[in-house]
Amino acid sequence: MAQFKLDTANLAVLDAALAARLDAMSDPDLTAAARSDPDNPPLSDDELARIASARRVREVRARSGLSQQGFAKAYRINIARLRDLEQGRTRADSALLAYLAVINGEPEAVLRALG
Repeated sequence: MAQFKLDTANLAVLDAALAARLDAMSDPDLTAAARSDPDNPPLSDDELARIASARRVREVRARSGLSQQGFAKAYRINIARLRDLEQGRTRADSALLAYLAVINGEPEAVLRALG
């Protein structure tokens, strides 16, 4: 897999003509155009769920201020599992989402409980 680094100094610009054309399209037209693009197929429900799960895991870890390694060690989550979750390769189950909610709300209490 190739790595891509976004060059924020050279972002693509949406010209006025294209913006006007897109603004004139209805939601069904936009959906049909997206579905007809072979390079950009619509996401499945599972892919959307994995993206939402990844976002939630990253948000909780970012709020903690810890690196992946530090978060995994502090909260006893397998580092490979954490990476898979954050990169959207797997989806957090309801138990892990509940655990993350507790970590997010009461991180010190979780750390005390884990001893």
